[in-house]
Amino acid sequence: MKPFCSRVLHYAAILCMSLASVLPLHARAATAAAPAEIRVDYAYYSPESLVIKHFGWLDEEFKPDQTAIRWVLSLGSNRALEYLNSGAVDFGSTAGLAAVLGRANGNPIRAVYVFSRPEWTALVVRRDSPIHSLADLKGRKIAATRGTDPFLFTLRALKTAGLSRDDVEIVNLQHPDGRAALAKGQVDAWAGLDPHMAAAQIDDGARLLYRNVGFNTYGFLNVREAFASQYPQAVGRVLKVYEHARVWIIAHPDDTAKILADESRVSLPVAKLQLERNDFSDPLPGDTQRAALKAAAPILTEEQLVKAGVDPAQVVDALIDPAFARPVAAAAR
Repeated sequence: MKPFCSRVLHYAAILCMSLASVLPLHARAATAAAPAEIRVDYAYYSPESLVIKHFGWLDEEFKPDQTAIRWVLSLGSNRALEYLNSGAVDFGSTAGLAAVLGRANGNPIRAVYVFSRPEWTALVVRRDSPIHSLADLKGRKIAATRGTDPFLFTLRALKTAGLSRDDVEIVNLQHPDGRAALAKGQVDAWAGLDPHMAAAQIDDGARLLYRNVGFNTYGFLNVREAFASQYPQAVGRVLKVYEHARVWIIAHPDDTAKILADESRVSLPVAKLQLERNDFSDPLPGDTQRAALKAAAPILTEEQLVKAGVDPAQVVDALIDPAFARPVAAAAR
């Protein structure tokens, strides 16, 4: 009997080991499909994020999985990139060139969705400012948020006038603080960002000194690479909700303006002006965005914003990933 019992125990042990090897795989598969929590940023410069948060569409999408949605406010691309790099958010909203800068400096992200093609930044001065050209900025103070599209816009704008950042004093302030500093006369110009820029125009009478739509890079929704690798299905579902919001925004501009005004705490005219400067027609990141970012990327090396030896063009190629958005965009057409 002992040999028999021994054999039974042996086979039972093998069976238990086999089950143990299967069950964790099954559990991992379930986890990969739906994490316990998804952390998403919302930003006043990303209308889709505000609309989704307002209606609770992400909560609805993941309710069957009992996945919690945590919203984190990003006041600028620099904050969104910090949150992505630290793991505080899984999805972050940034400008395209800011995302390139982040990835070039080691932030492991992918740009998986275009939430808008905006003109969200320009160089702004007070209504009574004696500054009327970029050349007039030499020796002046400019408020800008480092690591954001307005900051990089400023460097590119100065270059067109034969100036560099050494010819001006850049004061590092978050976007709303930059607006306040301009209004108080603490700086001579400000690299604005909507909706704060639209508010400065309408509420403060500020004027746009320099505009260049081509120097405004795309609005990207970025995802942490680790999250995308572990939860690819969840990434697709998040983008499905963003796509629903994008289509809804196009169909409901007035309602969108009201949501934007309420969430951003700006007036309705300010919200409408901001929305007028956004193109929501193409959500798929691809060759157009690659070309635009590769044309803009040299400023990163010229201003020594990335490590020596980094090829920004290769960074752009590694950053932009249309695979997740392609089926989502196709289904919406």
